[in-house]
Amino acid sequence: MSSQANFHELTSKETSSSNNETKEDIESLKKALEAEKARAEEYLNRLKYLQADFENYIKKVKRDFENAAKLGSEKLILNLIDVIEDFERVIQTEENLNSNNKALLEGVKIIYKKLKNILENEGVKQIEAVGKIFNPALHEAAGFIETLDHPEGTIVKELRKGYFLGDKVIKPSIVEVAKAPSSPSSKK
Repeated sequence: MSSQANFHELTSKETSSSNNETKEDIESLKKALEAEKARAEEYLNRLKYLQADFENYIKKVKRDFENAAKLGSEKLILNLIDVIEDFERVIQTEENLNSNNKALLEGVKIIYKKLKNILENEGVKQIEAVGKIFNPALHEAAGFIETLDHPEGTIVKELRKGYFLGDKVIKPSIVEVAKAPSSPSSKK
């Protein structure tokens, strides 16, 4: 029986040793699983950040495209405003025309009104100037007029019309602003 006892003793040592190895393997696998879970979580977080960055990039590209389109239409509108101002100068010469040219002037007036309507439909509005208080965001002062007829800082004369495109000033008014006359005693 002693050989049988030795056999049992050996197999129980092997089983015990095998159980220890299995426990170590399980612990090793658990650690590996936790490490992989951590890596997967890190990859998921990176993916979320990349997705957010991509969505922000798409929004930026869309905004840039819209701004480029607005800038392009703004340049066109500024060119059309120059044409309208030329039409206005032609229309102002009406009293100097003879009867043959009056028919031509009527055609010019019709074209002028159509262009003005197109610009208004695109959101172009004229900046009010004469009689208003000077605002450097809307007006450019070309000079000052000494007068007691208007309060100081009031726009007395508009030299060039200004325009808004929506809420943005695309062409400021060029104006002359009232200024209190200088007194003779201050000239010393």
